[in-house]
Amino acid sequence: MKVWGLRKLTEGKERDQLENESGIEKQQQKEKECWANKPQACLSLLTSHHSSAFNVKAAVVVFRNSRLSRPGKLTTLQLYSSSQIDQNTGRGQLSEERNLKDGKNTKHGSIPTITYRVSFSLSEDFGVPGAIQVKNGDRNEFFLYSVTVMFIDDHGNWSRKAHFDCRSWVYPVRLTNVGRLFFSITSYLPRQTPEALQKLRQEELVCLRGNGRGERKEWERIYDYAYYNDLGDPSKGVAHERPVLGGSKSYPYPRRLRTGRPLSDKDHQTEERHKIINLDFYVPPDERFSPTKLSEFISSSIQAVIHFVLPELTSLLKGSNIINFESFDQISKDLYTRRNIQSRRAYVERIVLEKLKEFLPEDIFKEVIKIAKNTPTIKFPIPQVIEVDQFAWKTDEEFAREMLAGLNPVVIKRLESFPPVGKDGRQSSIIPTHIQNNLDGLTINQAMDQKRIFILDHHDYLMPYLRRINMQGECIYASRTLLLRRDNGTLKPLVIELSSPEEEGIGLNNSRVFLPATNGIDGALWQLAKTHVSINDSGYHQLISHWLHTHAVVEPFIIATRRQLSTMHPIHKLLDPHFKDTMHINSLARSILLNAGGILEKTMFPAKFSMELSSTIYEDWRFEEQQLPFDLLKRGMAVYNPSHRAGIQLLIEDYPYATDGLDVWFAINSWVTAFCSHFYASDADVVDDIELRSWWSEIQLTGHGDLPIGSLCPNLDSLPVLILSLTTLIWIASALHAAVNFGQYAYAGFPPARPTRSRRFIPVEGSVEFADLVHDPDKFFMETIPDRFTATLGVALVEVLSRHASEEVYLGRRTAEEWTDDVEVVRLFAEFGEELRKVEKRIEERNGDMRLLNRRGPIGLAYTLMYPDIGNDGSKEKGITVFYYKNFNFYIRKLL
Repeated sequence: MKVWGLRKLTEGKERDQLENESGIEKQQQKEKECWANKPQACLSLLTSHHSSAFNVKAAVVVFRNSRLSRPGKLTTLQLYSSSQIDQNTGRGQLSEERNLKDGKNTKHGSIPTITYRVSFSLSEDFGVPGAIQVKNGDRNEFFLYSVTVMFIDDHGNWSRKAHFDCRSWVYPVRLTNVGRLFFSITSYLPRQTPEALQKLRQEELVCLRGNGRGERKEWERIYDYAYYNDLGDPSKGVAHERPVLGGSKSYPYPRRLRTGRPLSDKDHQTEERHKIINLDFYVPPDERFSPTKLSEFISSSIQAVIHFVLPELTSLLKGSNIINFESFDQISKDLYTRRNIQSRRAYVERIVLEKLKEFLPEDIFKEVIKIAKNTPTIKFPIPQVIEVDQFAWKTDEEFAREMLAGLNPVVIKRLESFPPVGKDGRQSSIIPTHIQNNLDGLTINQAMDQKRIFILDHHDYLMPYLRRINMQGECIYASRTLLLRRDNGTLKPLVIELSSPEEEGIGLNNSRVFLPATNGIDGALWQLAKTHVSINDSGYHQLISHWLHTHAVVEPFIIATRRQLSTMHPIHKLLDPHFKDTMHINSLARSILLNAGGILEKTMFPAKFSMELSSTIYEDWRFEEQQLPFDLLKRGMAVYNPSHRAGIQLLIEDYPYATDGLDVWFAINSWVTAFCSHFYASDADVVDDIELRSWWSEIQLTGHGDLPIGSLCPNLDSLPVLILSLTTLIWIASALHAAVNFGQYAYAGFPPARPTRSRRFIPVEGSVEFADLVHDPDKFFMETIPDRFTATLGVALVEVLSRHASEEVYLGRRTAEEWTDDVEVVRLFAEFGEELRKVEKRIEERNGDMRLLNRRGPIGLAYTLMYPDIGNDGSKEKGITVFYYKNFNFYIRKLL
């Protein structure tokens, strides 16, 4: 066992007395025996000569990123007592200030770390440390992972007495003016907080809220709210102007973290942008990517640009005439087989990379050059949607199945009345004769009474925007798709209605109705109609189901949690892993994806109206409706039946998203119920929690303050309300996000299967365009979907978004010793993990049941997006990710 070295066990007169009695050599030999044999000899020396003090060691673990990003000789550590109060400060007694020493290179998996030792001599009444203060006296910041404090127990063994889960950047005190405070992993409700820690707890929250003034600096830890006023760039002209989202009736929106000027009514204007792509934005140190994740993100993003986007861009810059994919085979050949790009190297470096240099930070630009030089060949992996059969995605069966088990299985709903009627009261153009002969022997009334007709509705929210969208060069319809649930549990499309804005002075919408067909011109028209439905669904998926409903709406909860709930609060500890990295990801999204001229505007049909459209849809968002059972009931995908689990009976039993999702939902709910019941004995305990009250009030009044009063439940006034609210929040941030994110490349990695824009309308008979369609349907299709560059950019985007980072740990997996020291909570969490393993087993059994036709479909891709992945398989389309957490206990004990 490695030892850091010898510590002086006695000092001053006591040491002199020992030396006089036994001699220096004898004492040194005793010390060597103490540390080598570990326990009794050492304990004997300690207890014999230090009756009023005891020794403590701390292991300080930091990420080993570079020599400029690690602690130096001037970094110190201090311990705060959780039981003894300093009468002069009102805070816990503070230990001596000790420097970090003897840093040793360590490794956990592939992650390089450095572990330092710090030794303290504490008074007997100091007790267990409840907080630590780290002062970075050096020039550069470093990423502090954890601190573990070790005592010698009654048996002479070193044992852990306090652990501090830090996982944050620590900046030089010359910038912060104060040391960095971390609390131990012990949880306390506000009224249960030890008196020695109460003032520290309150002061920390006050500091995190800030004073609402000034622009943020990278070393600050301040959480404040702002509007989405950083999307546009008016300095580049009218084309780059975007409305400010949030703070108005016209454009309601969740609040984001403030990074620039303070939020105020008189300053309701666009934040200035200094770079085309800004990676140097403010994110509080606790929310920032770890060095490993940041490196992976930059690497994967740059590889996507270098490998796939720049070759297409250089072709355009060189005036290439190849702007479309000419065939399905060409797409497969060009995107999924290796291509040598050495012949383009000089041009790429000379023109394109010089353009990148204008707006990329120097270190990232150097990484671009490095990757470009070391990458002679490029390719995407073959997406699963074409892995088994290149054309299975074109079938009606797969088209309908993906509404239940694809990228966006959260929109389909049961048709309440026939024909469909819009919010404006206008009736659909679909009439009984369109579907009555295709209902598998049922009449329309019978099919409606048996709740067997469903609708994918992308009509009402799009109609007000279509004219403006199409004036930008898009060719988009608003769609309604009706489907029938067949006896075997699958869906079959019945009819598609595509609508355009009303013509001036006529007052009627232009609608066309398309019926299923497989051959000839009718088959070509039907395929184009399905393509336009997929385009609608792709835009809604990325902009609403993914961004708005799992990223933007969660950010106010994160801000309020940091501002109002101490890290010692059990609810903070419950929620923290589900918030990890979200704020940094959201900031990156605003800088690269959602901004004016960003990737989302370039690849998705709403283009410059994307975020404005999401604001319109956010107006109807309600927190309680995000509960999975509530959502299924509201969409008519389930009915109340007391004989079924929790009264929920699915109308389509083979609905993979819902079937698997309900298992995960109830597992999360059981875990949250057990966790909250452990800390709150009654409703009165919930009501008496002052931090919890402030948290919920701030979320309602500020974070989601643009929504009508009551959009979130008014008060957390009982234990059941608290449990349901926390279950909903965890569901949104983990399982719902997994369902709409990690399958993106599997389904959308082949552009024809999930197009994101349209360049041509469906022609009417007798037109020149109709003749083009009749002459060559495949060529017309290729001219409808996005061009080569846009499609390649979109594929590169979803390939990056679908990746699981190496640091991620999945739902139900935590290193219990490092996030709580509560034995009962550890036991309850283990039960949660066991329940999720049962969920996994049920999902595997369903995927293996050949009678469940919606589980795999024609493309042969099993539905695993709701698979908790307790075993950490790590495949792209599998696993509900939570956060990153590694266990350093083995290394700490080894070093101590």
